[in-house]
Amino acid sequence: MGLFFGHFFQNAMPYIAVIFLQFGYAGLNILSAIALNGGISHYVLVVYRHVFATAIMVPFALILERKFRPKITVKIFIQMFVLALLGPLLDQNLYYMGLKLTSPTIACAIGNMLPSMTFAMAVICKIEKLDLKRVRCRAKLLGTIVTLGGAMLMTFYKGSVVNFLGTKHGPQPNIPSTAVLKHHNKGEYIKGSILLIISNLAWAAFFVLQAITLRKYTAHLSLTALVCFLGTLQAIVATLAMERRLSVWTIGWDWNLLASAYAGIVTTGVAYYVQGLVMKRRGPVFVTAFGPMVVVIVAFMGHFILAEEIYVGGIIGTVVIVIGLYFVLWGMYKESKEKKEEVNGEIIVEAIIGEGIELAIDQKKEEGLTITTIPSMASPNYMEKEH
Repeated sequence: MGLFFGHFFQNAMPYIAVIFLQFGYAGLNILSAIALNGGISHYVLVVYRHVFATAIMVPFALILERKFRPKITVKIFIQMFVLALLGPLLDQNLYYMGLKLTSPTIACAIGNMLPSMTFAMAVICKIEKLDLKRVRCRAKLLGTIVTLGGAMLMTFYKGSVVNFLGTKHGPQPNIPSTAVLKHHNKGEYIKGSILLIISNLAWAAFFVLQAITLRKYTAHLSLTALVCFLGTLQAIVATLAMERRLSVWTIGWDWNLLASAYAGIVTTGVAYYVQGLVMKRRGPVFVTAFGPMVVVIVAFMGHFILAEEIYVGGIIGTVVIVIGLYFVLWGMYKESKEKKEEVNGEIIVEAIIGEGIELAIDQKKEEGLTITTIPSMASPNYMEKEH
């Protein structure tokens, strides 16, 4: 029984890890919306976010990976630099800009394009194989398309407002009035949506490149710490170039500090490390496939905390997204099961062959015959023995 639960827990760990990541990202959406609408510069928020992430991850990397940290080659350093450019700088700045012009729920809905983008990039980079003759591959492709359709439906179709349990909208007592989401005009909404789409492209590229980098540089903590450090430097340069007022760097014991610390510790340092571990076992598409969960979580959190309105289109879109997610996960489950069956089959064949050879040897020994070992064709002395 203990062996069964141990095996079950080991198989369930990737799922548990990525589900907790989605709750972490949901909290980030809410806190970031509060901080941005409170007046903090998104450039400064990105800097402080990675200062916290670097401060948390560096000690763990130095202590836990001091004995087996791979050498950093020029190629690995370039990959780290590009990772910092894609994730900390481009993705997060564009995301915060888009979030400020739309809302947390819309940002999450557009974020559901991430699995489709990651899947496409993974196929291009030959990390994922797309064999349409296999049912599991068709299921993954169909799931990403359905998920994308649900996200688009949630984004562009509203319908009537739905109030849960008679919730009344208005400024919440525990949140500054400036943090309550504002209504934006159509131009701002479109601009914010475009920025969010580009942000997701950068994030998808980050996932794929991280998976490629981890093949050579296997120290996950060190990779996370170095990417956060390089991202901090890049974000500082960008902030100095875009924000000329020194007052923007001021931060106190308020929502801005909480948002920076939470984003740095939970959704940058810890998230980069955890998704790296999961990615090594299941690939980048698996990590991003759970993204649609954030929409559901943020929609309810935004409704009750930020008084954000929930529309019928959002509920329908959420249902479609969950259906698409099921298809993707089913395809991944079948793929994982096929790989295990292939490995087990090879092990069984090798065991049968080995057992057969041992039985033949034992039989010859019993009969008193001389045993002649057949040289392997891979042996360097094979050709000599042939002559």
